[in-house]
Amino acid sequence: MRVLKVVLEGTTTSFRYPHFMLSIQPSFPLPPPATIYGHICSALGEWVAPEGLRFAYHFTVAGVGEDLEHIHVLQASGGKLGETRLPKVLEGDINPFNRHILLHPRLVLYLNRPEWLEAFRAPRYPVVLGRSQDLACYTSVEVLDLERHEQVYFEHTLLPYQTAVQTAVGIVALMPRWLDYARNRHPTFARYLLLQQRLPSPELKQFGEGSSRSYWADPTAPRVKGLPLGLWFHAFVGDDHETINLA
Repeated sequence: MRVLKVVLEGTTTSFRYPHFMLSIQPSFPLPPPATIYGHICSALGEWVAPEGLRFAYHFTVAGVGEDLEHIHVLQASGGKLGETRLPKVLEGDINPFNRHILLHPRLVLYLNRPEWLEAFRAPRYPVVLGRSQDLACYTSVEVLDLERHEQVYFEHTLLPYQTAVQTAVGIVALMPRWLDYARNRHPTFARYLLLQQRLPSPELKQFGEGSSRSYWADPTAPRVKGLPLGLWFHAFVGDDHETINLA
């Protein structure tokens, strides 16, 4: 399988839980699929069709921290603005909150679009990961031929929600899967297993006859105890994954 392999490095990033609004802004420990989709579109300079697009990644950080920020909560108002006697249309308060920050992120992104090589070597918009202020840079962009192996190891990545019954490691989270910008950013959510530990594939419990399988692996990544780095590719749309549509 031929893929595009992109290595991104930055100073800070944060992946906000979408349903926290005030006081605290926790971060997902791994980038949600919707963030990956937005990043791809930023590099290409246009909204690309998500159908048929697949991604896998390996994501690490050097540490975590907190940053004190504030937001302006505004509402409609009336009357005059002080001695100027100008009409006042808005008023509000400043609300401080703590944002969880991931320090020195490194994303190794694999896409089943090797033809996008030149687009990522000369991205259309500034390279960011997460928020608009989280500037980053590409340190490597190349086309790579993956290999198929019966045994691999997974780490610092997303696995399908269904694998949660096959292992005791990782945590399950509901993450934004895709935002439909043609429908006013209509969100689609899905459950994933967030894997930050190392998980050799032989430790994934298999059920039923003929349950053995093989996995895509990066032949250029470091091996661990003889096992190559496994890659699990995900889609942004379609029925290959449990999804929950929220208005």
